[in-house]
Amino acid sequence: MLLHYKPGRWGAVALLWLLSVAVGFAQGVQGRVTDTKTNSSLPGVTVFVVGTNTGASTDADGNYTIRLNPGTYTLRFSFVGYDNIERPVTVTESGNATVNVSLGEGLASLDEVVVIGSRAATARSNIQTPVPVDVIGAKEMRSYAQTDVTQILNFIAPSFSSNRQAVSDGTDHIDPASLRGLGPDQVLVLVNGKRRHNTALVNINGTFGRGTVGTDMNAIPVAAIERIEVLRDGAAAQYGSDAIAGVINIVLKKNTPWSVSAQYGQSASHSNELNKSFTDGKTVQVDLSKGFQIGQKGFVSFGAQYLDRGATNRGGIDTRPLLYSTLPTRGATETDADFQVRYAALKTTDDAKAQAAGLDRNNMRVGNAQLRNIGFMANGQFAVSPQTDVYFQTGLTNKLGTGAAFYRLPSQATQSDLTLYPNGFLPLINTNVYDISGSVGAKGQFGTGWRWDLSNTYGGNSIRFDISNTLNASLPLGTSPSSFYAGTLQFAQNTSNLDISRRFALGGSTSRGINTAFGVEHRIDNFRITPGEELSYSRGFPDGQNFRGNNAAGAQGFPGYKPSNAVNKSRNNTGVYADVEAELGPRLLLEAAGRYENYSDFGPNFSYKATGRLSLIEDLALRGAVATGFRAPSLHQRYFNSESTQFVNSVPRQVLTVNNDSPIVGLFGVGSLRPELSKSYSLGLTGKRGSFSFTVDAYQIDITNRIVFSSQFNRESGNLNVGTVNQILNTVDPVQVITQPTGTTAQVANINTVQFFTNAINTTTRGIDIVLNERIRFGANTLTLSVAANFNKTLVTNIAVPTELSSNTAVANSLFDRQERSRFESSVPRSKINLSAGYAFGRWNVFARSVRFGEVTYLSPTSPYLPNGNRTQVAGQDYPFENDQTFSAKWITDLTVSYNVTKAAQLQVGANNLFDVYPDRLYINPRNNASNLSGLASQSYSGALDNTSNGRFVYSRAVQQFGFNGRFVFARASYSF
Repeated sequence: MLLHYKPGRWGAVALLWLLSVAVGFAQGVQGRVTDTKTNSSLPGVTVFVVGTNTGASTDADGNYTIRLNPGTYTLRFSFVGYDNIERPVTVTESGNATVNVSLGEGLASLDEVVVIGSRAATARSNIQTPVPVDVIGAKEMRSYAQTDVTQILNFIAPSFSSNRQAVSDGTDHIDPASLRGLGPDQVLVLVNGKRRHNTALVNINGTFGRGTVGTDMNAIPVAAIERIEVLRDGAAAQYGSDAIAGVINIVLKKNTPWSVSAQYGQSASHSNELNKSFTDGKTVQVDLSKGFQIGQKGFVSFGAQYLDRGATNRGGIDTRPLLYSTLPTRGATETDADFQVRYAALKTTDDAKAQAAGLDRNNMRVGNAQLRNIGFMANGQFAVSPQTDVYFQTGLTNKLGTGAAFYRLPSQATQSDLTLYPNGFLPLINTNVYDISGSVGAKGQFGTGWRWDLSNTYGGNSIRFDISNTLNASLPLGTSPSSFYAGTLQFAQNTSNLDISRRFALGGSTSRGINTAFGVEHRIDNFRITPGEELSYSRGFPDGQNFRGNNAAGAQGFPGYKPSNAVNKSRNNTGVYADVEAELGPRLLLEAAGRYENYSDFGPNFSYKATGRLSLIEDLALRGAVATGFRAPSLHQRYFNSESTQFVNSVPRQVLTVNNDSPIVGLFGVGSLRPELSKSYSLGLTGKRGSFSFTVDAYQIDITNRIVFSSQFNRESGNLNVGTVNQILNTVDPVQVITQPTGTTAQVANINTVQFFTNAINTTTRGIDIVLNERIRFGANTLTLSVAANFNKTLVTNIAVPTELSSNTAVANSLFDRQERSRFESSVPRSKINLSAGYAFGRWNVFARSVRFGEVTYLSPTSPYLPNGNRTQVAGQDYPFENDQTFSAKWITDLTVSYNVTKAAQLQVGANNLFDVYPDRLYINPRNNASNLSGLASQSYSGALDNTSNGRFVYSRAVQQFGFNGRFVFARASYSF
């Protein structure tokens, strides 16, 4: 179960709710907000009382009500896609004042009020903030083909990167994301300003973000989201651990009309490299949302989503000459010509057998996993007194996914059972993901201007693995089940917060004041691994008999978690912070924040941040920040452990992942995990003239003690009792001596490889963000233009090699090899440029966007050179330089055309990747060819000379820019009432 905690604060807040009674309300202000052009009501407009934390949103009819004590105030009205306006109002004791306003179309998002990044009550747009913030509204999110949060952000926010992964176990279903080129666990996700929990999944396969634990933003229905704020600056001093790269705050809808939409889409693509057309990935999505006004006391809003996404496959043709038999070797006295004749006869027989059995050489599933996602989120607020509101948010999402592992050929005897699968099999990894969240709190005012907010937030994520179309190859022939329960990962987090703030005016001026804020946070984390059923991991029968001793144990594709892998670990931490923000007149804003946190498992940390904004001239300002930050090691990184089968150059390896407390880690000279520490600097220029606005921000982020998932330490060849790695692995997997059918003896070890987490590297990331916006009116029509770009570069500046390994170069290089280095330095595009335009005329809207995804580079784990400078020999030849591959930049164009049938009904058609662009194909070695029948050692067939896994990966899965599924077309109908 996900609900591990019963926090006492839940009871206190629930009691507050139950004791709430209807009381008399103070006077206030009410009114209606309409569209200047159409005179129709505008639901969801933010109405904010400047200088306070009081505000409201308009309901389905554009109406709003705000309770206020007698006095003079300024109201600010803001809505994405419209110009903001301010109106003065005087509230008297005689009753409500009325302020009706009309909003005209304005800059698409730059003037939207920003919540993230400041605890002041002053309303600011993102060109007025001292640090860069992107604001993405619901209209922009629904203007294109993307259906989930990470893909929406990938194509809208230039500093954000995320791609769906393929053949990577659980990571097929939870997309790793990057902000400013850093890892998935270095960006903090909030919902309505409250910390969002991480997933239970730790990425351990060969994808971007390997070794990290992120947040599943796709568990939040797009239908429930009003806008997304992306704070592109280190903010650990304000929000705590994980905010090294920045913060993403997802703001939920409030008072909105009924809204329903249905979308259907699929691939309509042709790959020249595969010489094949595709109509797969069929996707159906239905969204529903509604916000209800509760008299004048509050609102309740909900959003729900159903998504059914079909699998895609862009796998290549298996190049192994034989599928049913192992490849032959040339006899000592056999000429190559005679060998090729014999080989050709074997291949003819093998090909005929495959054709008769229907065994397709396109035997992998390389692309999007099949997924069904259903979820909802609710959000509400209710006044229990003139000075106090209670609020809540809650959500539940269930994702069922099916991804594929590597195909097991009938020739792979140690992984197969030909009595069950005479033609081989493709194991399927089925995930059942539950994500639950809930937050409840109360906020209000006391004394003279003091604001307070008390809340408790709970979140949990669980991932169950069931493996189907598989077997346990160590069981007696014909007896293995075809499906197994392989275990469950669970993570839960409970966070309690108390925040207090007040603004002090300086000299009675509204433009001069000091906002003070301070608070305390207490958090409890829990991580669990539950073992799978015994046959999902065991060797032979439960009584210990070893029937097929040389065969791989456990479920092929994903061996289950063993009882020895079981974990149930918790920790807690308490943090306190203080934040002072000074508005020293209309031209100068200064802020300083500090945060102290103490973790039960590794101790204390202090972070600070200083920011400032100076108006140089009217509508032109300089801004900057200096900050330190930290990221606490996740419980997953401390305690995750497993045994799995992984393929390296098509060769299966039994890989042991040990947790950081294991004695094995100590034998490698690696100590307990420590927090990552960062220093960040940013400097920017913002400006606005008429309808044109711009922001330019440069930054540098230095991170020390960065946690990595080590490269794989492989057993040394030869005598398995000799060598650094052999001797360490023999402590948990002693070498066995077996007698072979020939009568000779051989050493056998079950575990070939070990890997673990360690604070191994320091990195420096430098970059620049540029955002330009313009809006041009042509009579009653409007053209919106924007340019957004990010350029960044990450360098590994130091690798901390333990003294126990420093004397052995080969073993030392395995701590953090060249492939792992490329994951940090070049697996995310170093640049992204987003050009977008929207044109509205009459009932028609046209949205066009072209995104340039910059180049990425992959370094092969095998270096072309040995440490002594000689060329590395693989399969009798120099290892090819071409395996270190740079994939060129590509432009991806999206187009959507929409028609407003009525004011409430809209139809959309469009395409993602309109021009059907694919990434560069992987290098394939000429010897990796199904027609290569040579018996010469330097010319014979080999799949170890490139990274295509015997030709089956045409496009890289290790580094991705925008995926490799080609064109996607869609149609959407929506209705609001």
